[in-house]
Amino acid sequence: MIRLAPEITLETERLVLRQPTAEDWEAAAAFMTSPRAEYVGGSSDRGAVWRSFGHVVGHWVLRGYGMFVFCKKGSAEPLGMVGPFFPESWAEPEIGWSVWSPAHEGKGYAFEAATAARRFAYDRLGWRSAISYIDPANARSIRLAERLGAVVDPAVAHPFGDEPCTVYRHPGPEALA
Repeated sequence: MIRLAPEITLETERLVLRQPTAEDWEAAAAFMTSPRAEYVGGSSDRGAVWRSFGHVVGHWVLRGYGMFVFCKKGSAEPLGMVGPFFPESWAEPEIGWSVWSPAHEGKGYAFEAATAARRFAYDRLGWRSAISYIDPANARSIRLAERLGAVVDPAVAHPFGDEPCTVYRHPGPEALA
């Protein structure tokens, strides 16, 4: 497999977090073209979803890090995506997440993966702060942000124009030591 960024893999008690691969495309597309992706830029247009997935993959090339796909240990089935993300024009680096199937919600996977990804951003990338952009109607994502200790930060702008968005500020690395 060809990689254009350093290979980075994280492990938690139950999960492996790894870079996205071509093998993840169909699972990502199934999620992003479903109503479940309404709060994270989903679309019924597979071409638009392809470009969005390419954006995620390309982030690894341009920044040397990016969103991880997470899987249960011992399985290659992608359960979702989580991790550090900082596209051009965004106010600050973000920790983002999505769980791709309702069968994998409510098991703590997103919390476990986001905790590891945030720790990676602080310890390995040297981030001193992180935010999460969340649609105010996305109750599950809001609950996860709050469980991670994030609080609303109205002072931070978001890059989504007139679309609704609430910015959550994560505790800094010193608060998590």
